Amino acid sequence: RQTREQETPPDFFYFSDYERHNAEIAAFHLDRQVKSICSKRKVEILILDFRRVPPVAGRLVNMTREIRDVTRDKKLWRTFFISPANNICFYGECSYYCSTEHALCGKPDQIEGSLAAFLPDLSLAKRKTWRNPWRRSYHKRKKAEWEVDPDYCEEVKQTPPYDSGTRILDIMDMTVFDFLMGNMDRHHYETFEKFGNETFIIHLDNGRGFGKYSHDELSILVPLNQCCRIRKSTYLRLQLLAKEEYKLSLLMKESLLKDKIAPVLYQPHLEAMDRRLRIVLKAVSDCIEKDGYDNVVENDFNPDVNTGTTER
Repeated sequence: RQTREQETPPDFFYFSDYERHNAEIAAFHLDRQVKSICSKRKVEILILDFRRVPPVAGRLVNMTREIRDVTRDKKLWRTFFISPANNICFYGECSYYCSTEHALCGKPDQIEGSLAAFLPDLSLAKRKTWRNPWRRSYHKRKKAEWEVDPDYCEEVKQTPPYDSGTRILDIMDMTVFDFLMGNMDRHHYETFEKFGNETFIIHLDNGRGFGKYSHDELSILVPLNQCCRIRKSTYLRLQLLAKEEYKLSLLMKESLLKDKIAPVLYQPHLEAMDRRLRIVLKAVSDCIEKDGYDNVVENDFNPDVNTGTTER
């Protein structure tokens, strides 16, 4: 729907933004690590190192041979058609935007896409869906509670599962992750049910990230600004990625070059991540100045462990 260079139109609401396959790919790389060669030694450079996004890779797909001619889903098959420009198109079945007007069209039947690895089947590993406490209103005129109540985090911290364990810190990690991508569409999240509150958030559905490189959506950072909490491992990682030798944009560019549909991101999107990283670090610094380091930064690992690079 969009070229790499195009930005989300300024008049679009976040809930009507395009879903971008390249955003799903870039989110996976941002969330993980990249192997690199540095000073004649093979080292593993960690980007965010959350490892909470299922593997995603870009592919050029033949819609005729690889989808239409092999599907056993008759409802899906019926949505294929040939456009006035003689391109193969389909729109599938879903709750929103599945219509001829919102169809995906190939050239003539080749189309880029992102393919994600399946999570364990629900019969093996049930997942629980949670409403994000900082969910937006998804309304043209109404605001969410967190947008009008500066003390909203205090209420969240007294509500299960955020009143114990590490869930609130997981939300802060997800907040940083989303802000770096410019993703405003984090309305729900999932966890593995089996582990109760001793688990982690799965970073699914990142397709509305990387829509604007010329604008930093500061409202995404509200959870961090209100709660003033962050893991020490995350804080140190962010500080590392702000250094010239481990610059976030350069590591992301190197990692994304390995994808089949590279270049995945337009260069200004990479540069925007460096700018947003500085904004996150300034927000944490302001919290520390206001509340003190020990009240803001949660020591979640042995401080003697080196979290920057690991020799291989």
